Amino acid sequence: MQHPKHRAAVVGTGGIAHRHAQSLAALGDRAELVAVAELDPDRAAAFAAQYGVPAVYGTAEALLAAEELDLVHLCTPPKTHAPLAIAAMRAGVPVLVEKPTALSLAEMDELAAVQEATGTPVLTVFQHRYGAAAVRLRRLLEAGVLGRPLVAVCETLWYRDDDYFAVPWRGTWDAEGGGPTMGHGIHQYDLLLSVLGPWTEVRAAAGRLSRPTDTEDVSMALARFANGALATVVNSVVSPREVSRLRFDFEHATVEVEHLYGYTDADWRFTPAPGHERLADMWIPDDAAPASGHVLQIRSILDALDSASEGDATEPGVSLAEARRTLEFAAATYASAFRGRPVAAGEITGDDPFARGMDGGAVPWAPTRKAVTA
Repeated sequence: MQHPKHRAAVVGTGGIAHRHAQSLAALGDRAELVAVAELDPDRAAAFAAQYGVPAVYGTAEALLAAEELDLVHLCTPPKTHAPLAIAAMRAGVPVLVEKPTALSLAEMDELAAVQEATGTPVLTVFQHRYGAAAVRLRRLLEAGVLGRPLVAVCETLWYRDDDYFAVPWRGTWDAEGGGPTMGHGIHQYDLLLSVLGPWTEVRAAAGRLSRPTDTEDVSMALARFANGALATVVNSVVSPREVSRLRFDFEHATVEVEHLYGYTDADWRFTPAPGHERLADMWIPDDAAPASGHVLQIRSILDALDSASEGDATEPGVSLAEARRTLEFAAATYASAFRGRPVAAGEITGDDPFARGMDGGAVPWAPTRKAVTA
């Protein structure tokens, strides 16, 4: 069935907004970018001119009031994600939010309440789930051919210099929500969680070792999963040789990837265990597969929206429930690191300070460098 083009809008025109605009352009037979909202009029005009956007608004509220939309992309600083997502849902527009979806589990639960009341979904950008190799890995695991997952390693070892944190909202708890645990490594360990499933316990450490931030610049976690697997998760912005790495050791094979900001099939390696060499025939790389990125996830969302229009109940990804599990892993990492004890899944609830903010009011290092109120 031929579907009309989906009308999309972008809110915020920072660096990541260009990735969204370019992805929508790549899906030009499926979607069109019809409007943009940005507080800075000069930046809004430049963005609109670059991508041929016909309508420009000074605020998200004005955009939502004026436009008939099928999807709105939130590309604003993290502190604004929850309130803007709520505004979009109340306007009846599905919303795709850059990570992190919100700054706390309490905000995630508020989003869930509005989603239930409006029936309008809020989705999170976790594009690495959609690369061909990750899809293949989950399919083989679900088929049982790899055996039980046993050990995993997840590393986001990146480098951000002091100038990077000169942007006022970066490196602050109140505006960014956290350091590399929230803003950098979250893509890698979200992919880890999408493969290994529910986690049950986290033991962690975190530190501000080098950067001029309020938040941590390094965190390390040891996680236990419901299926018995154990995993280490390292997030850093002080590592000069940058790499993003995931390794999964199953009973019958090791599957690993090393990349930086997006992987192709060529970045993955499959090593069968002795006696299981035939499994290599089931790992067939697709040299033509695109790199993991926004295009793949947005295409999947549009597919789900089209299916819904035909009466299919296919849920677009990444759903709020899935995103909450990932954000809860971040909260547990901070809570364990700052409280000095293991944290169980489901433990951070209600009035727990770590449900209201990732710092939990318990950051052990020096007084804050700066505070952002806007």
